[in-house]
Amino acid sequence: MIDLGVVAGEASGDLLGAHFIAALKQTRPNLRAAGIAGPRMVEAGVEAIYPSEKLAVNGYVEVLRHLPELLWIRSRITRHFLRERPRVFVGIDAPDFNFTLEAKLKQAGIPTVHFVSPSIWAWRPERIHRIRQAVSHMLVVFPFEEQIYREAGIPVSYVGHPLADVIPLEPDTAAARTELGLASGPVIALLPGSRLSEVTRHARLMLEAAVRIRQRHPDAQFVLPAASEAAARLIRQAMPGLELPLHLLAGQSHTALAACDVALVASGTATLEAALYKKPMVITYRVPALTAYLMRKKALLPWIGLPNILGRDFVVPERVQEDATPENLANDALAWLDDAPRREAAIETFRAMHLSLRQDASARIAEALGPYLEGA
Repeated sequence: MIDLGVVAGEASGDLLGAHFIAALKQTRPNLRAAGIAGPRMVEAGVEAIYPSEKLAVNGYVEVLRHLPELLWIRSRITRHFLRERPRVFVGIDAPDFNFTLEAKLKQAGIPTVHFVSPSIWAWRPERIHRIRQAVSHMLVVFPFEEQIYREAGIPVSYVGHPLADVIPLEPDTAAARTELGLASGPVIALLPGSRLSEVTRHARLMLEAAVRIRQRHPDAQFVLPAASEAAARLIRQAMPGLELPLHLLAGQSHTALAACDVALVASGTATLEAALYKKPMVITYRVPALTAYLMRKKALLPWIGLPNILGRDFVVPERVQEDATPENLANDALAWLDDAPRREAAIETFRAMHLSLRQDASARIAEALGPYLEGA
């Protein structure tokens, strides 16, 4: 019998899961955990029945393309957990995959905890009904989410965001630049996303924006952390014809953010990471036209980036779909570089966000899971 079943959907879920697994093991060193996990969770002691990268697809079109494999994996992992009957199951993000799995486990009497609420406050609010059927306890990472679940009658705990605990309140920019071997002058971080589909859509866009930034600032340098070797290959394929002082990194996204003055960031967890590193940014995103059309019809908020959602305002610019051009991204980045008071105001906003999210999340998650794991 395993103590903890877990499914993490992609690189960010793998990172979040690794933190609370490590916290659980401090008091339960013999904890047995298994499921769908990435390399960080495996390192923390989770047995990976399938790798997290199998679930790292997004958008209607992409999901349809991978649907047969996703359904097969979900069927197999469901049968595995029903046979092994973990004391508790934790679904980390990946709501479309996890909620169906969680509903079947909950119906079979296995407690289900979901960590990281889907963005029901941004789009598809009707999912709250599905969540009620699937989830025994919801763990939320943003303070405003707690009331939504309380009003819906779903047990909920605000745990804060694990990244706010591990990212320093005052990043050491000089040390990060030394580590990366960067010279003096403006440093721009380019973060096109962790999924290969995101890299395909955003890498060339950001690189072309970088060329335009360098026309104004010839001493500018650029750092681009690749989430995998496959991502690095795609980035190299986007490079021909572009003359740039580019530092292509193997991972090291946090070092890149610590080192930079401004970041160009694909919408997602990386935008929150950039805010926690107190970095002015330009948020961008592109998806296939059909996906964009369907998502816009269901959107509830005018923002897509987490710093703007948390700030309830356009704290940083967003460039989405047809508005995501190299010219727009470059102009927005240059506007940050040229306006020191605006940069300082954004940094103060990000510092307040950081303090509100810094709640020792891993300990809070471990505490919430404790009653389910008694005797483990």
